[in-house]
Amino acid sequence: MTPGKLYLVPAPLDFGCDTQAPLGDVIPLGTLQVAARLRHWVCENAKTTRAYLKRVGELAPLACDLQALGIQELPREAHKKGDHAGAPGSAFDAKALLAAALEGHDMGLVSEAGMPAIADPGSSVVRAAHEMGLQVVPLVGPVSLMLALAASGLNGQNFAFVGYLPQEPADRASRIRELESLALKTGQSQLFIETPYRNAAVLSALLQTLQHNTRLAVCAGLTLADGSIRSSTVKAWKQNPVPAGKSTPCVYAIGR
Repeated sequence: MTPGKLYLVPAPLDFGCDTQAPLGDVIPLGTLQVAARLRHWVCENAKTTRAYLKRVGELAPLACDLQALGIQELPREAHKKGDHAGAPGSAFDAKALLAAALEGHDMGLVSEAGMPAIADPGSSVVRAAHEMGLQVVPLVGPVSLMLALAASGLNGQNFAFVGYLPQEPADRASRIRELESLALKTGQSQLFIETPYRNAAVLSALLQTLQHNTRLAVCAGLTLADGSIRSSTVKAWKQNPVPAGKSTPCVYAIGR
């Protein structure tokens, strides 16, 4: 029996936002058609995956009823601690989630927003697929980090994504200074994200901690009609501050 493939299916970037982007504007039809025919899924949350696939079904007929889909969730530890090799919680063996692929069924991996396994859990599933000899096929769709970097004007030849900043104010300020030093010395752009309700605290910390000539980019609500992208020196930010929304996902970048 020929094993199935694992498709990495991007999701729109409007998860948790007050508004949604027209799905056909942000996800190519070819990606939607592949997603529509898949009956077996691995995801973060089954409920939100069904909600996404319901939107897919409005543009490309689904292979079966939503309730008949085989949807398996990644364990919560993979969400909280990450599932990359060597990270806390990475001992999870995802091979059992891919049993349907060994039976000849194509499968989909999806996250809440953007590309699975990029700033989201899922790498354990991709590693398991490779170890099992399954073909992994990434599909085209939005990746917030790349959209933000392209729109920032910062160095797109040398950059790093560093995940989340610490929550404690003192630790957060120390980490910001560390990343700024690296960016200014090497020219490497530093990208990070934050839970939307912490946007105000993060922006305030950045403006208080960064040097005046450091460039700060804040990309909010990417792909949404009410999204915003601003990239300027910290000095300019302070002269014309713009509040960060509490319900809008943001990507932050600093550099020179």
